[in-house]
Amino acid sequence: MPKKTIKKLLPHPSHITENSLLKKLGPRLQDPGLWHINRRSVSGAISLGLFCAFLPVPFQMLIAALGAIIFRVNILIAVPTVWISNPVTIPPMFYFCYRVGAWILSTETTDFNFELSFDWLANELVQIWQPFLLGCFVVASISAMTGYIVIRLLWRYQIALHIKDRKLRKRR
Repeated sequence: MPKKTIKKLLPHPSHITENSLLKKLGPRLQDPGLWHINRRSVSGAISLGLFCAFLPVPFQMLIAALGAIIFRVNILIAVPTVWISNPVTIPPMFYFCYRVGAWILSTETTDFNFELSFDWLANELVQIWQPFLLGCFVVASISAMTGYIVIRLLWRYQIALHIKDRKLRKRR
């Protein structure tokens, strides 16, 4: 996507920093690293968002936003990347994480029906928490590293295409 098109899709930083609730973050939200679109900021934001998507906690977007501020990566890319985990995708994602954790720990997997309720948390999660949390951490880490590497490679590829195109135009 051309740079001009991306800039049209993203709100101007002043629209966000002037929000009364977000003003409390003060100068941290004014950091240019949170708003720039460059190789480091975008790849870091995708990596952070993917990692947070596999965290089995509520408020993943808030964690991604705080992480973007701490690591100085694009906040407008980190937060929406978390949306790959949503009510439709969470059950298969977390079941996969559980299976990965059980495989690493060499434990038997048990069949269970995932329910988003306190009763399920109190009864079922107590039995599978170790492989589940280990699997979430491993899958989150691998996803984050893969996202970072893929974005960096795509960025380099795009630059190589641009240089090649510029050389061809120069020859004409």
